[in-house]
Amino acid sequence: MGIVLGLTGENCAGKGTVAAYLEKKGFYYYSLSDVIREELAAEGAEITRDSLIAKGNFLREKFGPACLAEKMLLKLQDDRNYVIDSFRNPHEAEAFKKARKNFFLLYVTAPSDVRFERMKSRGRESDPKTLEAFRTIEEKERQSSSDRHQNLDATRTLADRTILNGADFPALYDLIDRTLADLSKEFTVDRPSWDEYFMGIAKMASTRSNCIKRKVAAVIVRDKRIISTGYNGTPRGCRNCNEGGCPRCNNFGQSGQGLEECLCSHAEENAIVQASYHGIPIANGTLYSTFSPCLLCAKMIINGGLKEVVYSADYSVSETASKLLREAGVLLRKA
Repeated sequence: MGIVLGLTGENCAGKGTVAAYLEKKGFYYYSLSDVIREELAAEGAEITRDSLIAKGNFLREKFGPACLAEKMLLKLQDDRNYVIDSFRNPHEAEAFKKARKNFFLLYVTAPSDVRFERMKSRGRESDPKTLEAFRTIEEKERQSSSDRHQNLDATRTLADRTILNGADFPALYDLIDRTLADLSKEFTVDRPSWDEYFMGIAKMASTRSNCIKRKVAAVIVRDKRIISTGYNGTPRGCRNCNEGGCPRCNNFGQSGQGLEECLCSHAEENAIVQASYHGIPIANGTLYSTFSPCLLCAKMIINGGLKEVVYSADYSVSETASKLLREAGVLLRKA
């Protein structure tokens, strides 16, 4: 029996991109919105986002909250893989989960500012013109007091997996591949993902660290190519930490305390500085680090123009750094 993937998520999160990629893998594509479009077309009504929402709510009121899903289920064949877009009511997802044991709901999402920029690029006249207006409209669409209306928040709680689409297409496709492999042996991926690949290189680079307290390394990547690496240790030309070069580390000072006395440069700092030393631009790149960045490194990451930070383990004093990175629009995620 084939696998059935349902898609839910906010406007411009990339559900269409996910569906198109799955189509290339042989999945048959449907959208629950097609049922609504057919109704609007039969009436000669204009098809807009507002009219789709209103008509969808009307159909659920008249025929039940799962009516769109029930009509779609009649179209499916057992021996095919399907991707079905536009799950917007929890009853729709529940109907599929009850009817098809091989159904999985994917929640596709991205930061609101990223989605707003995507919306602007498509240039539709009816779209909101400011981020504030965009967010206001979204809040109205996320919840409803009626169980027969669109309710994205309630639908999201039923998702089996989350697809974070905040980076580039290769990263998104890689995440989809890994999700498929996790859901079915039919889609098992034999080689490491990009995240596993670059994080593995970072972990190997950390073995070059001369710090006696903690070995950390960072790798900066652009267009799936490594452009700079760095590991923590004392500055160039200075006595190595493991040779007594850093008194704080050699006295085994408490983690997160007395950092102003530490002579070791951090891995992220060294990766950024090394790129600068050799005249290599890092803007719009991704930094892979074996630990989440400290506040100083976070500021360097932001000012260096890096767009994403992927880390393996949490650093004990990174909460403020994490907030600052998110405020600056740098995507931060753990792999």
